[in-house]
Amino acid sequence: MSEVALAPARVLAESPAPPRIPGRPLPRASYVDPGEFTADLETVFYPGWLFAGHSCEVAEPGQYLTFSLGTESVIVARDEAGVLRAHHNVCRHRGSRIATADRGTARALVCPYHQWVYGLDGQLRSARLMGDCFAVERYALAPAAVREVAGLVFVCFDADAPSFDPAADALQPQLHRHGLDRAKVVARHSYTVQANWKTVIENNRECYHCRGNHPEFLQSNFDLGSHGEVRANDAFERTLAEAYARWDALGLAPEEVSFPDGAWFRVSRLPLKAGYVTESPDGRPLAPTMGTLPDSDVGSLRIIGLPNLWAHANRDYAMTTRVTPESAGVTRVDVSFLVDRDAVEGVDYEPEQVAAVWRATSEQDWELCENNYAGIRSRAYFPGPLSTVTENSVEAFLAWFDSRRRTAAGSSPSR
Repeated sequence: MSEVALAPARVLAESPAPPRIPGRPLPRASYVDPGEFTADLETVFYPGWLFAGHSCEVAEPGQYLTFSLGTESVIVARDEAGVLRAHHNVCRHRGSRIATADRGTARALVCPYHQWVYGLDGQLRSARLMGDCFAVERYALAPAAVREVAGLVFVCFDADAPSFDPAADALQPQLHRHGLDRAKVVARHSYTVQANWKTVIENNRECYHCRGNHPEFLQSNFDLGSHGEVRANDAFERTLAEAYARWDALGLAPEEVSFPDGAWFRVSRLPLKAGYVTESPDGRPLAPTMGTLPDSDVGSLRIIGLPNLWAHANRDYAMTTRVTPESAGVTRVDVSFLVDRDAVEGVDYEPEQVAAVWRATSEQDWELCENNYAGIRSRAYFPGPLSTVTENSVEAFLAWFDSRRRTAAGSSPSR
């Protein structure tokens, strides 16, 4: 019987999902226990769509990027025909990782161990010293699911990837005019945060903490408008209604799509404060207008992709944040900044200025998350009540997480 390359089968977690009291954070074990961390990877991360990178990083044939999480790694590459491919980063010989860099350009993918050579399409091209009867066609790299939408690239490690179409239908109409597919990354900041990944996501899902901690963010942004926010503010509601009327007239198709039917994605265009046309210290643009946007107020397009992405797309630049859990108590976070690919550094933009607001805001968040996690690790920790005024989005995230864990546990075969 001929041998074929198959994507690895999903490994179901042994660890049961912890009980959760609605309206409260998770029990301590969910944040600190290594077994719970492994279960998170198996039931929440590997089976779902994850943000891997930007289309502009793999725009040309031969360009590739890698995305690794837990035991898994994929190579995302643009092949000679311009097709975006994803391959499990596992050599078909003895399993070595093939690509070890975060990104690069190559005419072929060469395993560093024994120099097996794979095409960008994943097909094995040559395997030295394997004998005349060795059939290279049987040993293609195992494919992984990959999709790109409006300049963002997503992958799924599972052999049975869920449909991506609902997310594409929500993101494409609102994000495509920002031109992320014809952008370039001008600054990257990577952080090792001493906190559980859920602590990092929970922090992002509320602005209860903003007034006391994010002065740069609040120069341009309201601390309102989050999913589940119930604070009443007539001035903000008028600003939002007026902004939607302008954006409709500009053909920006503004629509809030927030985790429909328990889905993993949200997209929403929100207004900035008066006098601000972008998230900058003084409200003025930091780079040329991107994509096909007008040279006017377009607010800030906010995107969430649970469990590992949030992004803000402004008129002049975009920021993406990718969350990659490394252990129960360590999370890698990569923050990238993009501008139009034709913009000239030193003339049209300065990278440190483009990154200024979100670098400050991000680093403030990591300090908050680490301090929060230090308390969660204590034996004195007990989940307190979430605010029903301003933390409903945290509750929604935890309900989504709980559902993913329990759905996966329910699909596990009896042992």
